[in-house]
Amino acid sequence: MIAPSILNADFAHLADEIAAVAGADWLHVDVMDNHFVPNLTLGLPVVESIRRVTDLPLDCHLMIENPDRWAIGYAEAGAANVTVHAEAVADPVRTAAAIRDAGARAGLSLKPGTPIEDWVDVLKHFDTLLVMTVEPGFGGQSFMADMMGKVRTARRLVDAGELSVVVEVDGGIGPDTIEIAAEAGADCFVAGSAVYSAADPALAVARLRAAAQRAAATR
Repeated sequence: MIAPSILNADFAHLADEIAAVAGADWLHVDVMDNHFVPNLTLGLPVVESIRRVTDLPLDCHLMIENPDRWAIGYAEAGAANVTVHAEAVADPVRTAAAIRDAGARAGLSLKPGTPIEDWVDVLKHFDTLLVMTVEPGFGGQSFMADMMGKVRTARRLVDAGELSVVVEVDGGIGPDTIEIAAEAGADCFVAGSAVYSAADPALAVARLRAAAQRAAATR
């Protein structure tokens, strides 16, 4: 699954930029509050507007403080998947249940310094695991290959039936790194600059998906 990140889109022409990736699987929406991460992007009103102009499932990644309070609003606005950060959520099990009750999948994201082993029991209540392969906050950073240990651990737990999550990776994903992540066991790939810096974003999505499928077939 390929999830283009609109963090790298032209916000002055956002509806057109979203239409350009209509063949993607999810549309990744980064919500940042300039507190949990040192960047400020968009919030619920923009997500509600996006929902009206696309049929793509919205993958909302909340890089914010107090996600327990705000996450439900994104689910109620029509997001297909709402991801909160392990480092910010106060009551992850209750918040996951509330997101699900509001009609969305619940996702848990781990920053690079957060070990997956501390969160395995909590992840049993979630639908998606988002492994950050850069420090969250800004697009265009370099892929952290040492995060593939987390992806392999998650894949092993999923394959063993101990977890039931989509394993998603976010950060530095492009033609030269997506195969590494797919071989490690990722299911879903967030790609920003690799899609929106391409002359043909739709073709970029198709090529990334094909590369991931080839690599996944070898694991």
